[in-house]
Amino acid sequence: MHRLLPTFTALTALTALALTTGCSSGPGAEAGAARPEGAAATSPAAEGSKAPPSTFWVDPDSPAARQVEEWRREGRERDAEALRRISERPMAIWPAGDDPASDVRAATEGAAKEGRTAVLVAYNIPHRDCGQHSAGGAGSAEAYRGWVDSFAEAIGDAPALVILEPDAIPHIVDGCTPQEYHADRYQLLSEAIQRFKRQPDVKVYLDAGNPGWITDPHKLSEPLRQAGVAQADGFSLNVSNFQSDRTTKAYGHTLSAAVGGKHFVMDTSRNGRGPLAGDRQDAWCNPPGRGLGTPPTDRTDDPLLDAVLWIKRPGDSDGPCRGGPEAGQWWPDYALGLARNAKEA
Repeated sequence: MHRLLPTFTALTALTALALTTGCSSGPGAEAGAARPEGAAATSPAAEGSKAPPSTFWVDPDSPAARQVEEWRREGRERDAEALRRISERPMAIWPAGDDPASDVRAATEGAAKEGRTAVLVAYNIPHRDCGQHSAGGAGSAEAYRGWVDSFAEAIGDAPALVILEPDAIPHIVDGCTPQEYHADRYQLLSEAIQRFKRQPDVKVYLDAGNPGWITDPHKLSEPLRQAGVAQADGFSLNVSNFQSDRTTKAYGHTLSAAVGGKHFVMDTSRNGRGPLAGDRQDAWCNPPGRGLGTPPTDRTDDPLLDAVLWIKRPGDSDGPCRGGPEAGQWWPDYALGLARNAKEA
């Protein structure tokens, strides 16, 4: 899923989830994340390429960037060149560990030096991922509050876009998260939104799953309200999943109308070839033949879509399926496949 290892109690629910979820093993009138006055409009990755302009930060030390250099030293120039389709694009950072401050600070300070915006994922809710590949999260409500506070404080005054808790709301809706945890989860998500919004230049998008998971977006509207989406900048869609741009945008517009016109962002990191065909179990987990999708940008020509983002870091495993490493671990062979199958290629 991502840097932070990203979870059904009933067997039937587990089977249904495996068919559809992004299992975030773990990414209009307003233009996504704010750009500081005078900042450049395009990232280095976009210069001279087909990519639309982006204000988002490119991590120069990402696993993809290190892999490019390693393959160049080994003489694998063609593979290295293909992987630049990942290494030179903005991707979200998933801060890891009990204290996320160092990862957050490294990203926001690196972005600030270039006049850009860091994209960050807060992924540590208690009872995360229902015990699946990305199980874990904070051990208590108080531990989570402290983690969020450290995360937000480390952002400081820097511009940042925060994706809040992939899968947390959809796992309530599909029955994966037991009922006894619902009230606490709503409270913690609402508090997290308020805490992040205390930072002067932060946008927060509460995750709402993907169109292949909760197929009726109206089922998400009341849970999103209870979790405080009214105080957020909007919601995120398709994190770690493969639904097409068209399908995700249509879903986002319907859900927006159900939650008071909120804007949204969507993850296009691996949707260039759409989802794996057929109702196959674990279709979300390292499916073969997928490709990179639309490069990140906050220029969308859609009044409700603030940005397309690479929230899931392409090349990070969804979990130990189809020969992959643990969730969130870098898998160069899978990354190369995504790059070779890129939508722009």
